[in-house]
Formats: sequence, C-alpha cells, structure tokens
Amino acid sequence: MSHIKIANTEHDVLDLIKNRWSPRSFSDKVIPENDLHTILEAAGWAASANNEQPWQYYYASKGHDGFVQITESLAGGNKPWAQHADVLIVSVARKTFEANQSENGAAMHDLGMANAHLLLQASALNIYSHMMGGFDKAKISETLDLTENQFPVAIIALGYLDEAEKLEEPFKTRELSPRVRKPLNEFVFSKN
Repeated sequence: MSHIKIANTEHDVLDLIKNRWSPRSFSDKVIPENDLHTILEAAGWAASANNEQPWQYYYASKGHDGFVQITESLAGGNKPWAQHADVLIVSVARKTFEANQSENGAAMHDLGMANAHLLLQASALNIYSHMMGGFDKAKISETLDLTENQFPVAIIALGYLDEAEKLEEPFKTRELSPRVRKPLNEFVFSKN
C-alpha cells in the first residue's frame, strides 16, 4: 500500500496543504493531458507584481527525448528516483519586466507563488510532486535554449504515488520518515 504522509499540524490547516508532500516513489500511471494542463493553468493564476506573471514552464513526459534531457541535468541524488516520474517540469523566472526591461526584483517570489499553486492543484488531483533545486542550471539552460533573461529555478517531478519499498536507500527511509516542520515560534514573530 502506498504510504501517504499527512502533516500533523497544530492549527486547522487546509487538508489540501496537509496532504501535499514530496514523495520519491512514482508509479507508471500516466497523467491525463487535461489534468496536466489544469495543473499548469493553476500556476498562471498566482499573484504577481504588476501582473507581470514572470513564470515560464517547460515540461516533458516520460518516454520523450525532452524528458531524458531534463533528467540528464539532475544532480546525482535526484536522478535515481526522478526518472520514474511521469512528467518533469522546469520552472523558469523571467528576470525583467516586459514593458521596460528593468529588473523585476519580485520575479523569484512570484515564480515561487506560481509553483505553490501548481503543487496544490496537483495535490487536489491526487497527483504528487517533488521540487528539486539540485540540477545543473547551465546544462538545463543550454538544453532549453534559455536567454540571459531567463533563470531556471526548480525542476518539478509529477506523478502518481507508488510504494516506498521499491526505492533504494537512502530514499526508502526518507519516504517512510515522518514529516516535520519548525514550530511557529521559530519563524513567526509578533511585533504587537
């Protein structure tokens, strides 16, 4: 049976948020194209400075050359399990405003908001996601023919959950370990 890690929260956090976690074990089940488009559209509805929407997404499905190319850019700790995801998505921030080409200091923040929307929409569809920062940015930039104005921020693995037991160590132990987060008093500070 697939192991689902629901967050044990102190407060009444939305189930959608409590149920979202980052597995490494993905099944062979294919994500329907309409569901993938729904997930990507959800990202597009994130808030952004000046409604700039500085996010761009490049994706490839397993079995296609683009998927292999994205996988080849992954760090050694991500390749063994990420290659089994159904879809890999590269999230990219456009660094300048389109209107005047000045620097968009909120681009990374706004892409993060879009990524969060993407992850939660996937979770709502019982599709699991795992964000990865461990990849060769120069290699993926070359693979995707990105410009100097485009910065690859994360690669997202998407797929349906599978058994933790199929993973090799240390991934199996990580898959089965409880989720933990810092308590509020370590990152929230009242100035009242």
